[in-house]
Order: sequence, then C-alpha cells, then structure tokens
Amino acid sequence: MTSLLKNYLYILIFIGLILLMIVPKYIPVYYVSLLISIYLYVTLTVGWSMFSGTTGYMSLASAAFFGIGVYTTAVLGETLPLPVVIGLGGLISLLVAVLIGLACMRLKGIYFAIFTFGLTELILHSVLFYELEVTGQVGRMVVEMDQIFVYYAMLILVISLLISAYLLHRSKFGLALKSIGQDEQAAACMGIDVNKVKIIVFAFTAIFMGLAGAIVVTQWTYVESNTAFNMFYSFMPALMAIFGGIGYISGQILGAVVLTLLTETLLIKFPYYYMMLFGTLILIVIVYSPSGLMGLYEQLKKQWKKRLKKV
Repeated sequence: MTSLLKNYLYILIFIGLILLMIVPKYIPVYYVSLLISIYLYVTLTVGWSMFSGTTGYMSLASAAFFGIGVYTTAVLGETLPLPVVIGLGGLISLLVAVLIGLACMRLKGIYFAIFTFGLTELILHSVLFYELEVTGQVGRMVVEMDQIFVYYAMLILVISLLISAYLLHRSKFGLALKSIGQDEQAAACMGIDVNKVKIIVFAFTAIFMGLAGAIVVTQWTYVESNTAFNMFYSFMPALMAIFGGIGYISGQILGAVVLTLLTETLLIKFPYYYMMLFGTLILIVIVYSPSGLMGLYEQLKKQWKKRLKKV
C-alpha cells in the first residue's frame, strides 16, 4: 500500500511539473509574476531551512546573499552575458558565506543570530557608503529580461534546490547535520568535524539565494541597496518555514506558497491592515501549532488512525 501511494505521489509530482512548464503560455502576466515570487520565497525558505532548520542555528544572513546576487546583476549585467552574471552571483555569495562561516560558526544561539543580522546590515551600509561617497549615485538601473526567461530560470533553480535538499536529508552529510542539531558536543565526540559540516552547508545554501537574487532582479528595472539587502528577505524565510513546518520539506514549500499568496491578497484588499492581520495569523499558528501546518496535519492523521483502530 505504501509503495502504491509513493507511485501515485511521483505521478502527481510529474504531472505538476508538466503543468508548471506549460502554464506561462496560458495565464495572464500578473499570475506569471506571482509564480515567480512564489519560486523566490520557496528558494529562500528551503535554502534557509537546509541549514538553520536542521542545525538549530538561526541565520539572518539570507538578505545578504540575496542582495549580493541582486547587485552582481545590477553591476555586471550590461558588460557580461546574463548566464555568466547569474553564475557569478551564486559564486560570490558562496565565497562570502565561507568567510562568514569561518568567522562565526563557533558562535551559538542568539549570538549567531545577532552576528548574521549585524553582518547583513554591515554589507548594506558598506554598499550605500560606496554609492554615496565614491560613485555619487544611489541605486542602479538593471538590465531587463523577458519574464518567461525569468520564470523558467527560477523554476529550474527551485527544482535543483528541492532535489539537493532531498538528497542532503538522506545522505550521511544530512545525518551529520541532524546530529549537530540534536547535540553538537555529542556529534563532535563521534568524530564529526562540526564546523566544517556547518560551513559547507551554510555556503551551499548561499549559492541558491545568490542565484535567486541575480535572476529575479532582472524584473525590477531599478534597484538600490535598501531594497536589495532588505531584512525582509531574512525574516520571511524563517517565518515561512515555521508556519509550514520547519522539519518537513513539504511544510517549507507549503509555508512559502501560502504566505506569499496571503501577503499578496492582504496587500491588495487590506493595505492599511496588512501587517496587523499577517502578524495575528503567524502568532495563532505558532501558539496553537508550534510544529506548523504539516505538524498539525501529522497530529490529525495520528488521531484519525487511532479512531479507525478503535472502530
């Protein structure tokens, strides 16, 4: 029965991918843009969860890696081929993540979160200072790309990330990460090089965040440092992962999709009450279902199975 359900699941995933590949041709431009936003937040959320969700280290550096990708395209987009620029966005994010990891992976708890938050702010104000004092111009025009190109580039990026996350969770490397999350000292005693493992995964996830920024910015026309390095891109992935279920890849995807759609709906219908309504919903879910929507689903499924056994 289990294998049959898995086969059905694989078939549904395959059908879903086919639909996502052909859907841009049959829907309005607005909905294509909305799907691109969903892909962006799925990338940021799953990427954040691969490291922070597994190890328990609360990283607030997502905005830094995303912004690096954004500014790579903004600066080099007119001088180099776009695929090369996008690749450089991921590569520079990787190098910065390695440097951050070497500097702060011995920190734990709130100290690690504060360090990554402060580092993101440092990068933001360094870029702003350079623009004000050296170039004399705040912000940059961005080379624009066709929306369909951006859609398929983000779709490929999301699929690549999900496959990577799936393989990581089922590898020895993923097991080492889980061990670090449960008891770091015990993991070190077992022979795991905890700092090396943390830095590698932290840097690996930064690649996808940088690539996402480098791709998505081609739809913005104009960008400035406060937009590119906005802490919104650090806090939202964490909220989305918690909302959907940080311990489940499906929960992370669900959280990103639901909250992206919810944000769009609230901004259109209730622009003045958006943040209040959004915050209220997040609090309700965290208080009454700390394990997120997928955790709630698993609890309900267990209760249903118990009732069926009694009958």
